[in-house]
Amino acid sequence: MSILVTGAAGYIGSHAVQRLLAEGRRVVGVDNMSRGNAGAVDVLASLGQGRFAFHRADTTDARAMLDLFERESVSAVLHFAALSLVGESVQRPLDYHRNNSLVPLLSAVGDAGVPRLVFSSTCAVYGQPPTTPVDETAPFAPVSPYGVSKLHGEQVLGDFLQAQGDARAPFACAALRYFNVAGCDRTGRLGEDHQPHSHVIPIVLEVALGKREGVTIFGQDYPTDDGTCVRDYIHVEDLVDAHLRVLDALQDGEGRVYNLGIGRGYSVKEVIDSCRRVTGHDIPAQSGPRRAGDPPALFANPAKVQRELGWQASVTDLDEIVESAWKWMQANPEGYPK
Repeated sequence: MSILVTGAAGYIGSHAVQRLLAEGRRVVGVDNMSRGNAGAVDVLASLGQGRFAFHRADTTDARAMLDLFERESVSAVLHFAALSLVGESVQRPLDYHRNNSLVPLLSAVGDAGVPRLVFSSTCAVYGQPPTTPVDETAPFAPVSPYGVSKLHGEQVLGDFLQAQGDARAPFACAALRYFNVAGCDRTGRLGEDHQPHSHVIPIVLEVALGKREGVTIFGQDYPTDDGTCVRDYIHVEDLVDAHLRVLDALQDGEGRVYNLGIGRGYSVKEVIDSCRRVTGHDIPAQSGPRRAGDPPALFANPAKVQRELGWQASVTDLDEIVESAWKWMQANPEGYPK
């Protein structure tokens, strides 16, 4: 039996495949390669020892997914594939709603009788929550088509779970709401290669690489300790660990929801200062206007997943997170070999 990982050539998906392979599991990777990295697939193939099969396919193609489920004897799906840029989603909402739809994938899951699915959701389903830290009872108020598409995915998944239960079909699922995923594989084999980067840590590190002249801090007058936005940064390896904990814990009929973060926030200024310490480079920073929709502080309350699964982030030091990203970016300044 195999675990199928969608978005396997992407940032989080590739790290998940590596962890599964390290545990001796058989993995089927799927990516449409619209934003995936062939270099990541090459790394995973070298680690697979015959236990990794990669297919270029699209999760919105129900027929193709059903064929893969049946041919590869898939017993579980880790669904990472998605378009995930908030600003882009405002400009191209239909692309996000079409690409991020779970309907075709779940149709194939039902037809093939795949009994487990873990869905990558996001804290964007909460929009700008009234209080922090944010737990799973916070009201839904997404402010972007990206957040709306993920919330819709959760709702569709819940309906599907109910229908499978009514039909007495074995099925269980989870929706994991990520906060800010950061860092890279600490062995240095896998990294974060977005073109262009949209996450703050690699953007700041590009200054140290000489690829940017400086960084802009969007707003320094927020009601936070240093006036800049505060966010929860969870290391990608901890995020993957949570997925496997959840996958192994699911029992038929269950639909679990967890917020995944470290439970505290770091400010933009703290991120820049960390990058300066880790790299030893002076990183010029200039002030810019606030960006619409940026809440002052957004970080998780991970108490539920800690209580129910005993999971908590092992990497909570910002410098350690930054150092793992810097290690890979130094070795791969242009990203994966093209």
